[in-house]
Amino acid sequence: MCGIIGQVNRKIEINTNSFEKMVLALQHRGPDGSGTYFDENNQVAFGHTRLSFLDLSDAGKQPMISSNDQIVVTFNGEIYNYVELKNQLLDSYTFKTNTDTEVIIAAYLKWGLDFVKELKGMFAIAIYDKKINKVFLIRDRFGIKPLYYFINENYFIFASELKAILASGIVKKEIDYSSFSDYFVYRYIPSPKTIWKNIYKIPPANLLTFDVGSFSHSLFEYWELKSKNEQVKSDLLIDEVNEILQLSVSEHTRADVPIGSFISGGYDSSAIVHYIKRSGINPETFSIGFKNWEKSEHQFAEIVAKHLNVPNKYVIADESSLDLVNIMPVVYDEPIADISIVPTYMVSKLAKQNVKAVLSGEGADEIFGGYTWQHQYFEEIYNKDWLRKIKSLFKKRGTVNYYAHAMSMGWFDKNELEHMLTPALHQYIPSDVHWFYRKHYNNKLTRLKSIQYLDMKCFMGELVLTKIDRASMANSLEVRVPFLDHKLFEKVFLLDEKQYFKQHQTKFLLYENIKKFLPQSILDRKKQGFVGPDNYYMNIEYYKKELAHSNLVKHNIINQSYLDNLLKQDYNWKLWKILIMEKWFSHWVD
Repeated sequence: MCGIIGQVNRKIEINTNSFEKMVLALQHRGPDGSGTYFDENNQVAFGHTRLSFLDLSDAGKQPMISSNDQIVVTFNGEIYNYVELKNQLLDSYTFKTNTDTEVIIAAYLKWGLDFVKELKGMFAIAIYDKKINKVFLIRDRFGIKPLYYFINENYFIFASELKAILASGIVKKEIDYSSFSDYFVYRYIPSPKTIWKNIYKIPPANLLTFDVGSFSHSLFEYWELKSKNEQVKSDLLIDEVNEILQLSVSEHTRADVPIGSFISGGYDSSAIVHYIKRSGINPETFSIGFKNWEKSEHQFAEIVAKHLNVPNKYVIADESSLDLVNIMPVVYDEPIADISIVPTYMVSKLAKQNVKAVLSGEGADEIFGGYTWQHQYFEEIYNKDWLRKIKSLFKKRGTVNYYAHAMSMGWFDKNELEHMLTPALHQYIPSDVHWFYRKHYNNKLTRLKSIQYLDMKCFMGELVLTKIDRASMANSLEVRVPFLDHKLFEKVFLLDEKQYFKQHQTKFLLYENIKKFLPQSILDRKKQGFVGPDNYYMNIEYYKKELAHSNLVKHNIINQSYLDNLLKQDYNWKLWKILIMEKWFSHWVD
């Protein structure tokens, strides 16, 4: 994995020292080397930090320039079908390396921007086409890899992380208080916004075109997940899914260095390890547990590891692990209140001590229907109990309203935000606080698929994948996610939802493919999610200590009385959101 950086100046030359500071800010994403490119006028610059997996020689260094000197590329990610694409491109391009980066160059030269439709993988790509004097920024379909940009009348800057853009010294650190409000609703800052004014995220599956001459830009979505209600014979469908998963895992283990895997003892990560083994690889596996918790995942991971005969290492979180909250503002750059940000960081640190990359199970719940809120919604829709059906009608729970409650982990609506924020900030509270969910609610889909689509665009694309990218890359570890194969998502979304979503069996299509290969105790295990014990997060004395001299209060952002009332309660997830914002604000602003 890598870090990418770029800058275009309209009138003046780029300060090379400042640009090198931007590159240095992403060294954790690529400690194996770095490189820069400056055009002849010193007004276009690309940078790169390298975590190498393919062609470990200097020939694989980036930014990479095409053999005809027309194209410059800086690229973060992995193209899993690069071997197959390279074979298609041999007649049109003379390759000098064995990298997927050069395949991107050759594919662009042959197919233009349509080349992105041919890619299987995770990627944030920047291309400078000297011939037409344009820069293109492209983010993968699901948002696995991050990409941010800043633009005004004189500067265009992009980078893998916000800290690199801030390192330029060009961008003022001004909080966007509408984004500040969004954070408390969603637990993250939704795309295309960021916590800072004038810095934006490129949303998943989007391509940005920047015209160097006119200093103008445009953005469009290049991939859309289509839905139908097709019927396929069950045995055939199960086999097709098995083939897709086996191929995806085989592609995701392509590297010139060893690849390991996270394992939790749930369906998803256990399935990944099973498929890795079938690919002929015996991976090292890594887990995390919680001290004195009967549901601690590491004990289930040990069962799976022993059954599949793979080595497993684990780390145990305890009360002292929460001290890592203090470094989360540096890891994440902007506040993100997922409760597993610390455990994910810890298990990534453990894995990095042993391998450079791991596979992980993100995406399976979204496409196969593993989340509890999906099952609850399905039951509401298809419940055969007429009395319960009538009661659900009286609830008048629209999909967006239902989803917002399911996602909240500490409910904030407009009224709650007004109670928390001081009056001067009320103007920044969105009139519709659930605007982002509404933006991605597709009423053309069946009600269940509309929930799955929200999960893909909102929960996974903005929260889960951000968490896994930053926590791993802070430790210079690459995480690969084989379930996020767009062919798999396209296949399943074309089906009648009752073919893959069963009330009696969670993640039916996945279960049918792993039931013969995993222990029954794991197959029968109730879904838990990547969480810890409540007492790990809900120690009120801890919050009283950490928020005793709140900078958010001192800077007249939140009301002391609101905070005091929360601290009188024994259990309230709003405190976790406030704590994470407090730590972020104290590091980046105060």
